[in-house]
Amino acid sequence: MEFLGDRVLGLVVADALLARFPTADEGDLAPRLNRLVRRETCAAVARDVQLGRHLSLAAAESAQGGRNKSAILGNAMEAVIAAVYLDGGLAAARRVILKAWAAQFDAVQTVPRDAKTRLQERVHAMGHAHPSYRVLRRQGTDHAPVFHIEVEAGPAGTATGSGPSKRAAEQAAAAALLATLDSSA
Repeated sequence: MEFLGDRVLGLVVADALLARFPTADEGDLAPRLNRLVRRETCAAVARDVQLGRHLSLAAAESAQGGRNKSAILGNAMEAVIAAVYLDGGLAAARRVILKAWAAQFDAVQTVPRDAKTRLQERVHAMGHAHPSYRVLRRQGTDHAPVFHIEVEAGPAGTATGSGPSKRAAEQAAAAALLATLDSSA
């Protein structure tokens, strides 16, 4: 169900972005789309609608805070979208998505640029190669991992970051290197 819900969400969001930003090019629309359909956003929307309260989880998962885990909430939100689509069609799914994602759409009025994108742009402007990321270590349980990532950007330097996913840890590492570059500028 998550697979289908993800595709329906992507279609509805892409259509809504084209309607909101009719003159924008793909370079402006793609980061907005990515931000609106990623797991963290789906989880945030699930939290907004209190979806976690309605999940049937194993006792152990519930005891470990499963009702607030981004992976579970994001997948559950996509499954709900798929269920709405299968039951009521695309029009019903569109209504649910546009209502539930309203605040998220407001947040992408300007093109979002995450730390990794900003770091890449910065090091390229300095004439350096693309930053590279590597996992230093992974800690925690399968249900609550913590990734430690190092970013290396040639002469621009290195930095580390950690987070509950590789993506979050990479963003934290990029933000740390940007902060170092900002403080030395």
